[in-house]
Amino acid sequence: MRHIEIADLIKSYRGRPAVAGIDLTVDAGEVFALLGPNGAGKTTTVEILEGHRHRDGGAVRVLGEDPATAGRRWRARIGIVLQTATDAAELSVRETVRHFAGYYPAPRDPDEVIAAVGLGDKADARLRTLSGGQRRRVDVALGIIGRPELVFLDEPTTGFDPEARRQFWTLIRSLAADGTTILLTTHYLDEAEALASRLAVIAAGRIVAEGTPATLGGRAQAQATVSWRDAGGFHEVRTDDPGAVVAQLPPGAAELSVTRPSLEDVYLSLIGAGA
Repeated sequence: MRHIEIADLIKSYRGRPAVAGIDLTVDAGEVFALLGPNGAGKTTTVEILEGHRHRDGGAVRVLGEDPATAGRRWRARIGIVLQTATDAAELSVRETVRHFAGYYPAPRDPDEVIAAVGLGDKADARLRTLSGGQRRRVDVALGIIGRPELVFLDEPTTGFDPEARRQFWTLIRSLAADGTTILLTTHYLDEAEALASRLAVIAAGRIVAEGTPATLGGRAQAQATVSWRDAGGFHEVRTDDPGAVVAQLPPGAAELSVTRPSLEDVYLSLIGAGA
């Protein structure tokens, strides 16, 4: 079953294309990451999928319905974590989460959600007293309180410290394990590599590559770089068969290293070509 289907999606602002004919599918239970630089069309695409922005052309189905015409029952099936959110600063974390839980027909337990996002010890704290990263965790809690089938996460770990990011990753993996579909936009490539089963790179309003983190942009077939040091100095060779190169190295070779392009290397190459 596919939870997201996009065909030839088009959106322009004042005659300038922001999204220029995107085709994309996301299966049920999948963690899908959408990568791209600022201004590439990520946010516009996600807002169309959420039903917050009208498209100029193309076909879109999310959970089997067109977001442009879907009603309240459909909205109760999705969760949204925006880049920025407005909050009631004088309410406590628990009051805020409980309030939002009332909007949904079958919400999660508010205290369990608060604990899941790492705010158990801040449940009674006023939102105005929280740090930026802690407020971001509240945003995540509000995005998942309704037990959504599909969650949109737009730069969800902005402002998180490394420990909080790892805790968040654990939460996302647990949601995915329960069958929740997740569409993630992020500038953190290690986050995309750690969480996503598939990803796509968007540049200048078009999808320029799609695949798994290991295969994106031909990464799995890319040449390896073998480097070493011996009596003659430092050496570096690019090769399709690093094993053969290593086997032929002289006995005195030291500082041996075999590397392939990282996801960041591939991503930077793709957005450069796409732009």
